[in-house]
Amino acid sequence: MKNAWIDLRAWRQFVAVAEELHFGRAARRLHMTQPPVTQAIAQLEKSIGVRLFERTQRRVSLTPAGEALLPEARELLARAQSLPERARAAAAGEEGRIRLAFVSTIGFEHLPTWVRDFRSRNPHVALELVEATGDVQLEAILRGEIDAGLMLHSPGFAPLGLERLKVLDESLVLALPAAHPLARSPKLTLADVLREPLVIFPRRIVPSLHDAVFALYRGAGIEPQVAQEAIQMQTIVNLVWGGFGVAWVPESVTQFQRAGVVYRGASEFAPTGRRRRPDPLPTSETSLVWRAAEDKPALARFVSYMAEAVV
Repeated sequence: MKNAWIDLRAWRQFVAVAEELHFGRAARRLHMTQPPVTQAIAQLEKSIGVRLFERTQRRVSLTPAGEALLPEARELLARAQSLPERARAAAAGEEGRIRLAFVSTIGFEHLPTWVRDFRSRNPHVALELVEATGDVQLEAILRGEIDAGLMLHSPGFAPLGLERLKVLDESLVLALPAAHPLARSPKLTLADVLREPLVIFPRRIVPSLHDAVFALYRGAGIEPQVAQEAIQMQTIVNLVWGGFGVAWVPESVTQFQRAGVVYRGASEFAPTGRRRRPDPLPTSETSLVWRAAEDKPALARFVSYMAEAVV
């Protein structure tokens, strides 16, 4: 018997003899005659270089090595028996691994609920999370380092070569220091706000949304005065608290309650000119994106879950 140590038949015979402690009974249990079982055990012992049984004319007993290997052999056989079912489960997306990146804004409220619910429905799918900005996500998806990403962008933005599922619409709100005179104003005007120094994320991480914010300023004939850039929304809010300027952030960021910072939404802006309603503020979207050609059943299951969860 060549390479007996990896032959499942040999380990089935070992387990049968170990549990019966009798070669004849083990052979009957295996629907075999005794000599092939005896030969198989001898060959297995020779292959691994260790005696597994002590044999006398009256009794068969396990050696310490045999006792140590018995639980492992049982587990090996059980795992081997489960392989076909696991293969079917993996093909159906019921087992597998999903590497999911996400932007910080979706982590304030929605992501924990989605992850908890998906894991409860799919306990055998490993959902691995990594926080990353949009530019990092795109590169990682194209390199195959992550399977999908939750990205922030302006409405309608679609990365080339990627599938996209919109999961969240949000208005941008203004974050400003609580001690700022504008924070105490009952109604804000864009003209006043747009002249304030601006704290914003670098264009490279969310180009479409960065451009939408700048378009708001330039549409009013004002060039933005960028006082400071920061990557994470929490950092941006902390810089606002520090008096660096004001910031436009997705509404979900208001879940991050920083003492000394207030948030003002579109309804708190006064109309300008002859308008009856406040000037429209930019909005943002968060989308789940993944490679169009990706063939991963577990990922397809997650996409289907998200499509259902965000309806």
